[in-house]
Amino acid sequence: MYLSYYGFAEKPFQLKPDPNFFFGSKGHKRAAAYLEYGLSQEDGFIIITGEVGAGKTTLMRYLFQKLERERIAAAQLVSTRLDPDDVLRMVTAAFGLPYENLSKAALLLELEQFMRQLDRAGKRALLVVDEAQNLSQQTLEELRMLSNFQTDDRPLLQTFLLGQPEFRRTLLGSQMQQLRQRVIATYHLGPLDLDETRAYIEHRLQKAGWAGNPAFQDEIFEIIHTYSGGIPRKINLFCDRLLIMGCLEELQSLGRAEANEVLLDIRQEFDPVDAFVNDD
Repeated sequence: MYLSYYGFAEKPFQLKPDPNFFFGSKGHKRAAAYLEYGLSQEDGFIIITGEVGAGKTTLMRYLFQKLERERIAAAQLVSTRLDPDDVLRMVTAAFGLPYENLSKAALLLELEQFMRQLDRAGKRALLVVDEAQNLSQQTLEELRMLSNFQTDDRPLLQTFLLGQPEFRRTLLGSQMQQLRQRVIATYHLGPLDLDETRAYIEHRLQKAGWAGNPAFQDEIFEIIHTYSGGIPRKINLFCDRLLIMGCLEELQSLGRAEANEVLLDIRQEFDPVDAFVNDD
């Protein structure tokens, strides 16, 4: 709707994770550094946590773009509400291996043979598990057991776990001691501050071909930051709605009045009881 009106080449505030729009906030740069450090170690588990919409998946896909494809065979697992046997099937499928009608022993043998083939070719396997807070302790134990695949001098699999903050409580469970001992780095991805929120918005606008139309007035960024709490996905939601309204009203500048109108609409939709907005 507003793409042609404002001259955008693509949608600047889409909700799906897009590594081409990766924004290197202080926290995201640190998280990326931990992930890259983990890759250099070629061992163990790396854990990144953050609130819903904090940008964990975008960060991971950004890192995927930078991977040396000739050295690393990477697979991503997203559907994590699985029992231990099912997670083995999903891991096998994620690496592009046959998995249907195979026993647990056959799945493990298939995975081990695949990883040894990679090793002989000078490559190694990387497994990325998103939404890790949904994993049970038993399922996590199955993933830990996969880290036992190794040659005489190095492991054959490295695992990154991305999850919401509650995942840390799971890791503190009494059955998780062996997995905790294999964690070589962990980082919690926090929200953007006010300055980063403004920089994030302008970054995404520019990536989408923004030429200054519509203009975003200075006071609008504090309103967006207060609403979103610095969570990128909520910033995207708000800004997308703001641009839709600007297009419908044929506005070339967006300020406090427009931001508060969008805020009121969102609160009426999602929290009707708390829909009052102070427009001072």
